[in-house]
Amino acid sequence: MELHIINEIASQLNIASKQIEATLAILQEGGTVPFIARYRKDATGGLDEEQILFIDKQYKYQLNLQERKLTVINLIEQQGKLTEEIKNSIMECEKLSQVEDLYQPYKQKRKTRAAVAIKNGLQPLADYILAVTFEENIYEIAEQYITEDVKTVEEAIAGASDIIAEMVSDNAKLRWSIKDQIVESGSLQTKIKDDAVDEKKVYEMYYDRIEKITSLADHRIMAINRAEKEKVISVSFIYDLEDIQKQAIKVYCQENSNVKEIIENAVIDGLNRLLLPSIENEIRSDLSQRAHTNSIEVFSMNLEKLLSQPPLIGRIVLGFDPGYFNGCKLAVLDETGKMLAVEKIFPFSKKGGDLEQSKKQILNLINKYQVKIIAIGNGTASRESEK
Repeated sequence: MELHIINEIASQLNIASKQIEATLAILQEGGTVPFIARYRKDATGGLDEEQILFIDKQYKYQLNLQERKLTVINLIEQQGKLTEEIKNSIMECEKLSQVEDLYQPYKQKRKTRAAVAIKNGLQPLADYILAVTFEENIYEIAEQYITEDVKTVEEAIAGASDIIAEMVSDNAKLRWSIKDQIVESGSLQTKIKDDAVDEKKVYEMYYDRIEKITSLADHRIMAINRAEKEKVISVSFIYDLEDIQKQAIKVYCQENSNVKEIIENAVIDGLNRLLLPSIENEIRSDLSQRAHTNSIEVFSMNLEKLLSQPPLIGRIVLGFDPGYFNGCKLAVLDETGKMLAVEKIFPFSKKGGDLEQSKKQILNLINKYQVKIIAIGNGTASRESEK
């Protein structure tokens, strides 16, 4: 076991390291989370299922993180580009995504515009443009890079600009700073598409909506994702683009540089074409992952409460789980909670929904099993189901 990971988890949960060690030992022996929580309280110090599950997930994550750090360091070292600063930055990462961001400049890239420019020998020109505040005429300097593949001075400067743009995109610290700014102060905007089909107006509240990213509730994130997938709405970000551009330009451009315009254009291109779309996708992915994780946790807690409820003594119950596209699920339970029958009906589905047939199936179950109570789930299509 990795002691430094154990100590870190112990600090996060505010419990003793020996509790973590005992829990991991039982997990490695094949013990399940419910088993450990119920029957190994003496060994774990009375940890509950939530704490045990956190220990299991976090320990595995930290092991993967540690292994990936060493792999990335080795890969960069094989290229002869590893420095002590890069190594320390990688070792200080707390997330896998941060490690990947730092590794990005050293990955084998597909045939990008910058890759073509580098192949054509324009990397020194890009470095020269960024490094000095010179009096020389940049067009005269660029003439030295004209070759069979780079036919004009303009092509040389354009190629060098492509390299600078990709450098902007690969800048991990700049990525983290911009991402934090967008998350903290940006908003998500949804608009209905011109050719949208939403007859029941399921997604009406998202036809024209702007909401702060920090205020987005998990259920709304999932609804936005569904609406976008069904091509009802388009989703875009709103943030201070001008301020972000100024910050990025400041990183790469010196005020007294006589190539300021070239650098500014290259930086803005790197932001708009490469970095910002990537950050937006990452934020959407983070939001979706958070929403899915939290929804599973909420569902688990609700399910536990439902399963912990005693059956209605002496009553036969028809459970009705409403739904639109995937149908409604039916289950008949006897007086002791034993399942008697299960069926699926499609009263509301766009694809061949049959309301009358669904009613017949429900009546057949009621009559066959002498159902006394119908319990309808409070979710999608619940109002239509009650009618």
